[in-house]
Amino acid sequence: MKAAELFVKCLEREATPFLFGLPGEENMDVMDALLDSRLRFILTRSEQAAAFMADVQGRLTGKASVCLSTLGPGATNLVTGVADANMDSVPLVAVTGQAGIDRLHKESHQAMDLVALFRPMTKYNASLITPEIIPEVVRKAFKVAQTERYGATHIDFPEDVAKMEVYEEPLIPQQPRDSEPLLSAIEKAAECINNARFPILLAGNGVIRNQAAPALRRFVAHTGIPCANTFMAKGVLPFNDPFSLLAVGLQARDYVNCGFDRADVVIAVGYDLVEYPPSRWNPNCDKKIIHIARTPAEVDKHYQLYCGMEANIGLTLDELGAKITPRGDTRYVKTLRDMILDELEQSGTDSSFPLKPQKILHEVRKGMDDHDILLSDVGAHKLWIARMYPCNEPNTCLISNGFASMGIALPGSIGAKLLYPERRVLSINGDGGFLMNCQELETAVRYNVPVVALVWRDNTFGLIKWKQHNQYGRYSHVDFGNPDIVKFAESFGCAAYRVEAADELRPILEEAFQQNRPAVIDCPVSYEENELLTERLGKLVCPL
Repeated sequence: MKAAELFVKCLEREATPFLFGLPGEENMDVMDALLDSRLRFILTRSEQAAAFMADVQGRLTGKASVCLSTLGPGATNLVTGVADANMDSVPLVAVTGQAGIDRLHKESHQAMDLVALFRPMTKYNASLITPEIIPEVVRKAFKVAQTERYGATHIDFPEDVAKMEVYEEPLIPQQPRDSEPLLSAIEKAAECINNARFPILLAGNGVIRNQAAPALRRFVAHTGIPCANTFMAKGVLPFNDPFSLLAVGLQARDYVNCGFDRADVVIAVGYDLVEYPPSRWNPNCDKKIIHIARTPAEVDKHYQLYCGMEANIGLTLDELGAKITPRGDTRYVKTLRDMILDELEQSGTDSSFPLKPQKILHEVRKGMDDHDILLSDVGAHKLWIARMYPCNEPNTCLISNGFASMGIALPGSIGAKLLYPERRVLSINGDGGFLMNCQELETAVRYNVPVVALVWRDNTFGLIKWKQHNQYGRYSHVDFGNPDIVKFAESFGCAAYRVEAADELRPILEEAFQQNRPAVIDCPVSYEENELLTERLGKLVCPL
């Protein structure tokens, strides 16, 4: 068979259901082989969007999805989405077409060293310089992408190699098994926690990646130790759990920081430092840190361990929890929880227009079931979503907070809806981020993927404006114009709506979700609340 056909058979063996990308001259043999494959290729309008779609599917499944481009500008367009997946610890395999190996030694049309280009943003990458190595390279790309810490891998496929005849077969997929925690480490951690005055849990995205949320919930229920989660770990503990301190991650001090101020022991579970730097919650380097993850801790002077357990997270939590003496006093935790939950509930009655972020999120929450999926783009709205959107289940609010790339939400929502057509899938976009990948509305229409895109319109890069005002007291080059978003969306064949009063948002959301085609909602937002939040948190006095 041709090398390209073997390559596709190897992808089939890895059980990846979708490939996202664009065709080009240098990947034509792969594209042709896909016609005879059970794999579903999704033709996107940009390579960046293709990578974001694969990125989001990797977040939701824990299995690597594939994005595909040609060489040169196709490959460089892929870079942002690949880097996003890698820094956010998402399994993803990127495939680039490449010039024939007979012209890589010299200046040649669109040719560049793609292995070198992708090396800083991948865990593994290789060039298929001979067809016989295809089974090993593909198997390794998936194995490494799906081994903690998860991340992106890259395969470069020269066009002349793709045409060669080869007599090989795909390898059997095999992944390494988790180790069990050491009893000595369990006992050391348990003694530390039992002697602590106020221990606190910090749950990170690794809890979701490793499907350890049920074990975390059992641990919290048994021990009575309060738990805060990073932006990327929303839903590991239901927001209405009495021991949930909700999300931590704002650069400004928030109510939950009062819990970390009081803590003498921090149990970091599945926590990646890129999610929220430890200098924010351990500024004086005086807390005892217990590290529970499948990989060793990163080196950081604010994250020096009292005890580390690199093993299966769920098993570790269950064995550790059995040795912890339960605690029963929830008064302090309730005080901190009520500060944020009261703010969210009060916003539901606000009728001002343009809408406040809290009001929008209140209405969105009412329109979404526990297992429906919200994808946040990057901007000022991300901070409000991370702080105030309540979740009961993991992987129901996806936030890119490592690489934090604008433009992920709309294409990402398409990837999510392809996986879970029975769920409501909503992307929340700022008007800046929306226009960075708005061309994917055509992709959603063409494949009849009925996602809903809610655009918070304020005609400025709101997060940067917020930070400029806080730091300099003035603004620099952040304002822009917008098209008529309703007419723009309708031109693609989408249903489109404009919110013109506060009480219109929820019925519009409901109608949009009932459509059998993509829908876009233009919602004016008032970010005056940004400055008010800064002022309020700046005056924060922790309860005793």
